[in-house]
Amino acid sequence: MTDLAPAPRPGSGSQEVQAPMRLHILGICGTFMGGVAALARELGYAVEGSDARVYPPMSKQLEKLGICLRQGYSSEHLKPAPDLVVVGNALSRGNPAVEYMLDAQLPYISGPQWLGETVLRGREVLAVAGTHGKTTTSSLLAYLLEQAAAGRSTHLPGFLIGGVAGNFPVSARLGTGKPFVVEADEYDTAFFDKRSKFVHYRPRIAILNNLEYDHADIFADVAAIQRQFHHLVRTVPGDGRLIVNAHDERLAQVLDMGCWTPVETFGIECGYWRAQLLAADGSAFAVYRNGTCLGEVHWSMLGRHNVMNALAALAATAASGVRPQILLPVFAHFAGVRRRLEKLGEVSGVSVYDDFAHHPTAIACSLAGLRAKLGSARLVVALEPRSRSMLEGVHVEALGPALADADAVVCLHQPSMPWVPGKLIKVLGGRGTAASSVDALLAALRAQVRSGDCVIFMSNADFENAPQRFLKQLGT
Repeated sequence: MTDLAPAPRPGSGSQEVQAPMRLHILGICGTFMGGVAALARELGYAVEGSDARVYPPMSKQLEKLGICLRQGYSSEHLKPAPDLVVVGNALSRGNPAVEYMLDAQLPYISGPQWLGETVLRGREVLAVAGTHGKTTTSSLLAYLLEQAAAGRSTHLPGFLIGGVAGNFPVSARLGTGKPFVVEADEYDTAFFDKRSKFVHYRPRIAILNNLEYDHADIFADVAAIQRQFHHLVRTVPGDGRLIVNAHDERLAQVLDMGCWTPVETFGIECGYWRAQLLAADGSAFAVYRNGTCLGEVHWSMLGRHNVMNALAALAATAASGVRPQILLPVFAHFAGVRRRLEKLGEVSGVSVYDDFAHHPTAIACSLAGLRAKLGSARLVVALEPRSRSMLEGVHVEALGPALADADAVVCLHQPSMPWVPGKLIKVLGGRGTAASSVDALLAALRAQVRSGDCVIFMSNADFENAPQRFLKQLGT
């Protein structure tokens, strides 16, 4: 804990900040740290920050809040000294700002620890953890809780979401009620704290969506990730709730390490919370709790993975005290999350989607959902392997099977990739080609797409704005 006076928090009494404290946030334009900055500003702190790349949409969102942003990590940005430096996990030793911060003995804290101590303490924390689906499930959970508040301005949930949710104008807010939804990332906290971020959140309700090997840069194997998930399980109180994917054997192994909290499982055709698909693409399903049918969901989301996200969010909302039956019609108004199987438009008969694909399982799930919707229409994938694990080739063996639903694949081969896509192209047979640049990739797409096709861009980075550029090219 820091020795600095905390700001007042909804649902936990009121405390006065003696004077506006000045926070400097290193890595402020990341989705998580940008959310931290927005919450700090809402609490009344004077907030400023630095980042290697100050860019929209986060830069625009923060500037609207009156937050001063500085490009780069110069030590000059920390002069005069702020009251507290909040350090993002993108920063490491050798960084000029970090070295100055340490030499000048400035008080510092990680983003997750600041969030846990300043915002989450005294709240009913609902944490969403898992290799996949965190952002969509967090967004849906926050939206369900907001709708359950039925317009009561004193009961709105707070949240911090690692993406742009269609139902909210911001990625983070304090809220006015007791509940606070947080996307609970398993990535490490900071250069000085190698625990997963989520150990700082102390949730009363935790969703464990799934668990697969990822983040090869910090985890040696899946067992190392399971240990971190068990650290999270250890923090959930006995009067709380664990909402756990019934299909995931690795999560079952985590619970076998020790569990002191009631568990409710969820799954398709199995689990305490169970979905029965009414449409193959996941756009309609019936919901059962402990064998009793609660009703049906009809919504715009696609894929079995999103049905699982829906079950998890509904179960967590029920654990928070809301009658789940009243929320089933609400799903129809859920607007999804930007870059999560997001349809950008249709030009000349070609539909274009953008998807935040960071792992073979996520790729397979998104493509399966689209395939169920499209039927026999051609599905063309533009793939940028961009996560650290993907770039290092950790998942190369799984990429071919993950792309099984694609009729054609164009894979961007970047110089930074230690593996060449030749092996993947061979596995794909005549369905696969490689491109050495985004321009070449777009040209390859233009040469092969025709009216009636669906093109999906899959990357967890900005892909040099390729989806929007392709849409524009289709119109010329």
